[in-house]
Amino acid sequence: MVHLLEKLEGFFGIFVEYLILLIEFVGVLILAYTIIKGLIDLFKHRDHMKLDLVEGIALSLEFKMGGELLRTVIVRQWDEILLLGAIILLRAALAVLIHWEISLEKKNTIPPANGK
Repeated sequence: MVHLLEKLEGFFGIFVEYLILLIEFVGVLILAYTIIKGLIDLFKHRDHMKLDLVEGIALSLEFKMGGELLRTVIVRQWDEILLLGAIILLRAALAVLIHWEISLEKKNTIPPANGK
């Protein structure tokens, strides 16, 4: 029974590691796409370029945070937990700042309803 649990734990750890890599890779792909699209929009002088760029960065950051949160499942030592907690807090602070920037940009670029 103990041998079976050890094998399951090993399989679970490998599965979670690959899932973390997949989720963070999706975040990197979104960021790369956003940057390329932002550069194209910059050269074409598109109106909502900054808003699109900030929203793409926010989405990418959400995927990266998801990977970090999933990593909490497999950490085993306190120093890893503290480092992971610090990373999550920094990314959460970045997410709050980015969402604040999105709301400011939407106020500046989208005209109010009813002509007010």
